[in-house]
Amino acid sequence: MQEITRVVLDAMGGDHAPAEMVKGAIDAVNMRDDIVVILTGQKDVIEDELKKYTYPAEKIEIVNAEEVIETAEPPVMAIRKKKNSSIVVGMNMIKNKEADAFVSAGSSGAILVGGQVIVGRIKGVERPPLAPLIPTESGVSLLIDCGANVDARASHLVQFAKMGSIYMENVVGIKNPRVAIVNIGAEDDKGNALVKETFPLLKECKDINFIGSIEAREIPHGGADVIVCEAFVGNVILKLYEGVSSTLVSQIKAGLMSTLKSKIGAALAMPALKKTLKGFDASKYGGAPLLGLNGLVVKTHGNSKANEVTNSIIQCVTFKQQDINGKIKEKITVLKEESEAV
Repeated sequence: MQEITRVVLDAMGGDHAPAEMVKGAIDAVNMRDDIVVILTGQKDVIEDELKKYTYPAEKIEIVNAEEVIETAEPPVMAIRKKKNSSIVVGMNMIKNKEADAFVSAGSSGAILVGGQVIVGRIKGVERPPLAPLIPTESGVSLLIDCGANVDARASHLVQFAKMGSIYMENVVGIKNPRVAIVNIGAEDDKGNALVKETFPLLKECKDINFIGSIEAREIPHGGADVIVCEAFVGNVILKLYEGVSSTLVSQIKAGLMSTLKSKIGAALAMPALKKTLKGFDASKYGGAPLLGLNGLVVKTHGNSKANEVTNSIIQCVTFKQQDINGKIKEKITVLKEESEAV
């Protein structure tokens, strides 16, 4: 019998909620028969959206949650006060093992706080990082951390490297993934205080394939499989990545449409161009999992459309099948026991 993955989707989170959230859920269940999506949010609003689609009724559930956590709200206060919000209700379902994963395009701060306070960290995990897959010339790389821990310590980055390696090997299928730390040069003595402290610790790790420093310009070329950094640097890399990508696409389109000759050339080149640009579409890789929690929490972009929502839901199936949380828990426990023995 086929195993079903139950994914809770925050129907009220994101710039395009609930329309794009609901459409993403419908596309997911119509595409896969091993997924059930539970939509949390205002029931009447969700039902109005669902009326627009045809889908297997048993694959979509609604759990009413009248409150909505807005992006501008203080995260800790919002999680504590809005117990009937779509985020809190959804995360409690993960905590209580009523579902396998929670996906949201809502408030990043609330999701980070809720993940730690409600779902809880795996014992031994110091800080859970956000880890999105980013497209590169040779495939994808995992950027860890991209927004959860701005003031990280060296020990945090070492754990990021280990969790990132587990993710890339088991979810993406890259054996012995190359791990690098973001730096301003390739030399071992380069970097700020955090990088200088973390570098030798990563070098000593026998259970990861640490290849040294990576400069930002090498990331798009696929210079490493796991890109380790603290959240401030990671978020800047991610946002610049997205900005340059969208700018290049718009500039290419404008150039192709600028003259009659270029339009004729565009008609001939368009199939190959579309294929190339599709490879650099980050939305097809889904959202960023918050690694190191007792359950799966995935954060998608605030401006996510249905396609990214669908892909975020589908990636939860692989995460569950490969038991990523179990593998992280096992590795962190072993490391903790070894540390205590010393």
